[in-house]
Amino acid sequence: MRPESPDDTASPVSATLDKAAEENFPVAPFFLPRAWRDDLMAVYGFARLVDDIGDGDLAPGGADARFLGVSPDRAHDRLAMLDAFEADLRKVFDGAPRHPLLKALQPTVRRRSLTPEPFLGLIAANRQDQLVTRYETYDDLLAYCELSANPVGRLVLAITGTATPERIRLSDAVCTALQIVEHLQDVAEDLDRDRIYLPAEDLKKFHVDESDLAAPTAGASVRALVAYEAERALKLLNEGTPLVGSVHGRLKLLLAGFVGGGKAAVHAITAVSYDVLPGPPKPTKARLLREVGATLRGEG
Repeated sequence: MRPESPDDTASPVSATLDKAAEENFPVAPFFLPRAWRDDLMAVYGFARLVDDIGDGDLAPGGADARFLGVSPDRAHDRLAMLDAFEADLRKVFDGAPRHPLLKALQPTVRRRSLTPEPFLGLIAANRQDQLVTRYETYDDLLAYCELSANPVGRLVLAITGTATPERIRLSDAVCTALQIVEHLQDVAEDLDRDRIYLPAEDLKKFHVDESDLAAPTAGASVRALVAYEAERALKLLNEGTPLVGSVHGRLKLLLAGFVGGGKAAVHAITAVSYDVLPGPPKPTKARLLREVGATLRGEG
């Protein structure tokens, strides 16, 4: 294995961290304390990279595989890459990780006394994506969100020193809702990856076949199904909204952004009459600001 050069490190790290600008919500907005922003970006680097491994969206050139000690002929084996990434993650807690994004995560883990569980949950979710492409029930989907989404909120609370059992419960509701909303926005994109996150029991309930999801625009049955799932997500967002009122200062603004952003995204889905198949409906900036403001005022 050849030695690392500065370019080897810079390319995959920048390719991963630069994606923060494309996310639905600001990852580490300017109004937060610098220490929080640094730690949130370190966690984002981990979460973005594990998703990119799971989706096959790594930077070209194979640098991530080299950092993880995966041979070039297995660099496209997502399960092998996830296994190697998990092994390197464990070194964050009791050794010296090899991947530069995990090296950057280690000071955050130590400073905030973070535990392995939320990180392992995100890896498990991406491993599950390689093995499970359909979900039979809503409860099955919620169990997936417990791995794929809820750890993120728990890490935010841990980094900001505000975790309590009740806040974790409320955060889980918000994070699960945001994951469901993202699935609704990305029905067509997920189908291209041969993944369907709409519960099979609900497809049957609304008389929707998988072929209906591949259409250029949604028929009445698909729209009714999406409306049903959007209402579920909105209910979860409303359930988790008291999280915002339980904190103060700049953290309150950050959490209001998450909740308000989720509600604005549901409104965007509603505004296109639940036809999500042509592409992800995105909220306008004005609507986003309105929802964030309402959440801050406790009107949600």
